[in-house]
Order: sequence, then structure tokens, then C-alpha cells
Amino acid sequence: MVFNIPNVLTLIRLALIPLFVGVMYFPDHWLSVPNAGLTAAGIFVAAAITDAFDGYLARRLNQTTAFGAFLDPVVDKLMVMAALIVLVDLQRAPSVLALVIIGREIAISALREWMARIGKSANVAVSTLGKIKTTAQMIAIPFLLYDKWLFGVIPCHWIGSFSLWVAAALTLVSMVYYLRVAVKVGAV
Repeated sequence: MVFNIPNVLTLIRLALIPLFVGVMYFPDHWLSVPNAGLTAAGIFVAAAITDAFDGYLARRLNQTTAFGAFLDPVVDKLMVMAALIVLVDLQRAPSVLALVIIGREIAISALREWMARIGKSANVAVSTLGKIKTTAQMIAIPFLLYDKWLFGVIPCHWIGSFSLWVAAALTLVSMVYYLRVAVKVGAV
């Protein structure tokens, strides 16, 4: 494993996953529910920011590695999946949305692996639609982790729920897009 700045950022993001999950389950006498939600949301946002920077830095500093190319998307998926499981457990997100999003991530990861094996990985590279879906998820999750009124005027639960529904819809649309691409190139 190569320790460069982008890979270290990815490993930090990996370490932040159990931290934001754990914070949500601290006893009330350690951290009140609103403070736990705000802390977990802050940790999640910090992790999301490292995700935005590690890829940029890898390209900018010419520090791309096979390890980083493998680990980055895995950590991204783990982060979202962990958050969705917590949100379902805390009854802040419908389980059907979590199943749709997690199921799509597994299916598309398997499809990408298959396409790489047959030399067609470029055909299922991340699309703009996939990036918009990810953005909707990264908006939804922190709002649902906090799940209160922010500054007394921002309805976090409503914004988070709406964004999660948008993310789930985009999840299905992007999955159909990737499957059509795979069919078109004769992979399935």
C-alpha cells in the first residue's frame, strides 16, 4: 500500500465511519440526542469533504494508485450504507429507500467488476447521473442524522427525506442506465 495524501484521506474517511455511527448510539448522559445527531452529521460532512479532495489531489499531485482507485469507491459505499442502516434503525429513513440504494450499489459494483473482467470497464464509468445521485445522498444523510430544526428555521428532516427520495429515484434511473450500457456492449 502506498501512503500518499489521497490514500491517507481515504483511510481517514474509513476511520470516520465507525466514529459517526458510534456517536449516534452514545448514551444520552454522554451526548444528548440533538448533539449526537449534529456531531454525527458534522463527522459525515467532514468525511464527504475528504472524498471530494482525495480524487482531486490524486490527479493534481499525480498520486493515483491502484490501491486508491480500489479503496476510494469501497469506502464511499461503506460510508453511505452505514449511514442508511443507522437512519433506518433510528426510524429516520424508510427501509425501502435504504434497500433500493444499497441494492443498487451492490448490483452496479458487481456489474463494474464483470465489465472490467471482459475489458469493458470504460463503458460503465461513473456518469453525471451517478454524481447527481451521490450529491443527493450526501445532502440527505447529514440532514437526517441531525433530524431537528437547524437554527430554528431549516427543517432538516424534511430536506433530508426529500433528498433521500430524490437519491432513491436517481438510484433506479442510473441503475437502468448502467444496465442498458452493459446490454448494448453485449456484456449481459
